[in-house]
Amino acid sequence: MPATKSPLSDAESIMTSATENPKKATTDLLHTPFMRAALPFINGGLAGMTATTAIQPIDMVKVRLQLAGEGVKTGPKPTPISVVRDIVRSGKAMDLYTGLSAGLLRQAVYTTARIGFFDTFMKSMTASAEAKGNKIGFKERAGAGLAAGGLAAMVGNPADLALIRMQSDGLKPAAARANYTSVVDALVRITKQEGITRLWAGAYPTVARAMALNFGQLAFFSEAKTRLKGTPLSATQQTLSASAVAGFFASFFSLPFDFVKTRLQKQTRGPDGSLPYRGMVDCFKKVAKEEGLLRFYRGFGTYYVRIAPHAMVTLIVADYLGVITK
Repeated sequence: MPATKSPLSDAESIMTSATENPKKATTDLLHTPFMRAALPFINGGLAGMTATTAIQPIDMVKVRLQLAGEGVKTGPKPTPISVVRDIVRSGKAMDLYTGLSAGLLRQAVYTTARIGFFDTFMKSMTASAEAKGNKIGFKERAGAGLAAGGLAAMVGNPADLALIRMQSDGLKPAAARANYTSVVDALVRITKQEGITRLWAGAYPTVARAMALNFGQLAFFSEAKTRLKGTPLSATQQTLSASAVAGFFASFFSLPFDFVKTRLQKQTRGPDGSLPYRGMVDCFKKVAKEEGLLRFYRGFGTYYVRIAPHAMVTLIVADYLGVITK
């Protein structure tokens, strides 16, 4: 009767094989069923976190622009330059990176989920279409983008809320500031003081924003890449061009929802226990009435500069990681 191998000897043989041929061991690991299913999510999260680290100061400026002149139609009209100047003048240039920990956590959750879900949905639909001798079109890409964005936004809302609270804290009088030390501190204190359900404040516009952003970003990126395949552009130029197109449409469709999301997540209860806005529809109505319809598109340039490079870095890094982990 042959002797059975112990788990220890199995582990030793795997380690020996990995030492002798690390490339083959890595390839074998990458092609296990679990890793094939997990890679779109891992690559998406890493890509999103890389992009956020580069873009965080622009996001900070975008939030400050959206919160300026709240409730007043003829209030202050700051520019991206004036916002940056005010932050730097306060002697705290690193405040441009306020909320980076929350931004990274948000990407680790939200972008991991949205790109992972999108890639998973696309692979499933492509396989199904090919089995019937068909090809997927823009409608399928759009549906995958909308579904992936909505699902990911619900999961990532608490980190998104913490990010807005941390970025808007500096606008309050010194005595009223929460002075959050990290995303964990923000999440714990919000839960204790306002209840765990408050972590999903602004969830409706967050989901709507994510669906609109994903529709613009992932669907148009995928469509643009498909259409650019027959052009003389190199693979890198095609990816950059598709990213720029995707960034514009993502910004255009999602900015009004992003604006409302920021307002809802920033608000805290007044002394009488009431909130400035009762929800997404109420916020849309009040801002349109008190501040004008164009207020929803305030800071479009900054938002595009935040969205387009973020989309470019995210999609390029995800594309690259997808290639090297094939």
